[in-house]
Amino acid sequence: MSDPSPAPTEMATDTSVTPGGGRPGHVLDVKSKLFVVLSCVFVTCLVLGDVIGGKAFATAVGPVSVGLILFPVTFLLTDVINDYYGRAGARFVTLVAAGMAALAYFALVATAALPTDESSYFTGPEFTKIFGGSSKLFIASILAFLFGQFLDISVFQFWKRLTQSRHLWLRATGSTILSQLVDTVTINAIFWGGVADKTPRWVAEKIGREYVIKVIIALALTPLVYALHSLIERTLGLTPAKHEVATVRVVG
Repeated sequence: MSDPSPAPTEMATDTSVTPGGGRPGHVLDVKSKLFVVLSCVFVTCLVLGDVIGGKAFATAVGPVSVGLILFPVTFLLTDVINDYYGRAGARFVTLVAAGMAALAYFALVATAALPTDESSYFTGPEFTKIFGGSSKLFIASILAFLFGQFLDISVFQFWKRLTQSRHLWLRATGSTILSQLVDTVTINAIFWGGVADKTPRWVAEKIGREYVIKVIIALALTPLVYALHSLIERTLGLTPAKHEVATVRVVG
């Protein structure tokens, strides 16, 4: 009688022979694949938002960076990753995204420094103006991103624990509203602070209109947060991670 087949595991083993003759790897489970996809979209939106952020478009409240078209996607994904993969998962993606933003910045600066051939589509000054960026803007954006993200992650988990994983709208919107205030103030204060022709009033007005737009977008994205959760649960069969349990230290 042959041996019974082994019990299925959560992560299936790939028994195919690798080209190099090495040990076979593993097939990613659904939850791991989802994490990779969410992380890739998150990093792409962050990096592209930084690259295109130098262009502004007119709105009823004044000129606004086109980066605000992509950055709200990172708000949405932060909440989804935080809900399904917890504080550790959200922090990991945040650090990876910051690292990729730094990599993109240094790559653009390095390529802008290379001599430009006469056959190039962009002239040297055009390429530098579009992609060269500035160290001050990069530092401001990275610091603002990290401060805002870590605050968002902590506030989200606070509300999730307080409500016992109920009221998704409260933890999603509440964390975004507070974190984006910190993000908006930080990047504008660092980048525009001390610029000769930009008064404190001008900086404050810019912060105000950008924050108002971010709040409106955060509220508008709330139904999408619910829709994405529903899609993940119904299509992939995954459920959010359990809320954190408050710990009490006994001194004595």
